[in-house]
Amino acid sequence: MRFKLDENLPVELVTDLRDLGHDADTVANEGLRGAADPAIVDAASAADRILFTLDKGIANLQRYPIHQHAGVVLFRLDTSGRGAVIAFVRERLHKVLEMHLAGRLTVVGPSGIRFR
Repeated sequence: MRFKLDENLPVELVTDLRDLGHDADTVANEGLRGAADPAIVDAASAADRILFTLDKGIANLQRYPIHQHAGVVLFRLDTSGRGAVIAFVRERLHKVLEMHLAGRLTVVGPSGIRFR
């Protein structure tokens, strides 16, 4: 699968995805650091990449309907901090990657995963 990581996710996760055989890139590598959400969603869609993010605004289906992106995975943590984010995503990454992510919003929370 092809992924783009939003700038709010640690770049170490790109290496994790690549080590698992996926094509992964970051918003920062594309020169979109600090860009508005619509530009990030459009860039991920244009590259046919599923966007990983912590940004609840990007998960707003009224602003970003499913047909306007390749897929979004929103990670919703109860805690904050770089280490907590890395641990949270890594603990759930294999399960997330087993799912059909393209063309849908996937919300990954502490108690489970749901789709919209």
